[in-house]
Amino acid sequence: MVIYNAKIYTQDAERKIIEKGFVRWEDGIITQVSEGVPDDKEDGIDAEGASLYPGFIDIHTHLGLTTNGVGIEGEDFNEESEPVSPQLHILDAINPFDKSFRDARRAGITSVLVSPGSMNPVAGDICAVSTYGKRIDSMLIGRVGMKFSLGENPKMTYMNRDETPCTRMAIAAMIREALAKAKRYMDDKHEAAEGDGDMPELDLGSEALIPLLERKLKAHFHCHRADDIFTALRISREFGLDCVLIHCTDGHLIADELAGDGACAVVGPIMCDACKPELANITPANAAVLTAAGVKTAICTDHSEIPIEYLPISVGVCIKHGLPFDKALDAVTVTAAEIAGIDSLTGSVEAGKRADLVLFDSHPFEVMSSPVLTVTGGKTEQWRNT
Repeated sequence: MVIYNAKIYTQDAERKIIEKGFVRWEDGIITQVSEGVPDDKEDGIDAEGASLYPGFIDIHTHLGLTTNGVGIEGEDFNEESEPVSPQLHILDAINPFDKSFRDARRAGITSVLVSPGSMNPVAGDICAVSTYGKRIDSMLIGRVGMKFSLGENPKMTYMNRDETPCTRMAIAAMIREALAKAKRYMDDKHEAAEGDGDMPELDLGSEALIPLLERKLKAHFHCHRADDIFTALRISREFGLDCVLIHCTDGHLIADELAGDGACAVVGPIMCDACKPELANITPANAAVLTAAGVKTAICTDHSEIPIEYLPISVGVCIKHGLPFDKALDAVTVTAAEIAGIDSLTGSVEAGKRADLVLFDSHPFEVMSSPVLTVTGGKTEQWRNT
């Protein structure tokens, strides 16, 4: 398949823009990105001069973990029976028939990270998935992270039961304990493999954390308040973790410190109020301030906190509050892919990457705009008059 007569925002390393060109793909993979007109345009899609972007990425969602209108029976965000649950696999909870997957594609979103909720200090793994498909196993792009949570959510969940953790100290201690246990378990396995001791008894929780300690997965820390953000960085330094700051609400107050640490942040939800104490300093200028300071920053909806189809509008709000257009586009394409660790697969329009594309004939982040079509892993859907 080929789409031609398009203005292509490649989002490659050079951020090259092809004023009039075409993109060809086969079996869901881009095979050619070029200027001019293809020889076989009669069999392709005429973009009619519209702008073609990489498919958008929402890097922090709970997509498919709830069913609108169903209530608790359809909710699989949080396993609140125990505070430390790294052995949970998010794929076992995602419902790909949730209508929000189609809503995502209608907004130009072709891939998402799906994460457990934030009630547990250690909540389970995080996966990147395509927004097109019927079977979540086939939609999987990769297992990319482990979810940790700091601050009010775990504190209030277990305080209400008079169980640990009830303080920020206990939350951090439980995370450290789980990581230290996993490190001992990993070391014991290595020693046993070298003939220097017995293999430890299987521990699924520690097994799930080993890739994190080996930096094969990233540590996604739910953190709003500045002190919680610094706790996330402190724990990450102690255990050598590749840390991603999720929400990072107070980031604009400490942007210089975060830049000095080489931190990366996922900002959002954007369109919400200060609905709890740790959101007291929320501002839609957060992404602009962090980016200006040199912090690698992506934008998310935190669906279903904000419905996923409002990701482009959320980006528009960030632009309104000082984020330059080019950095805003980065925040839901190549930068989001880099932070997620899936940039070798998606996030830019380049040969060899997934055919994840979105076509707009207007500004992509204006409230009145909608995509003309979306290509998700090579599957094309046209949205005009639908």
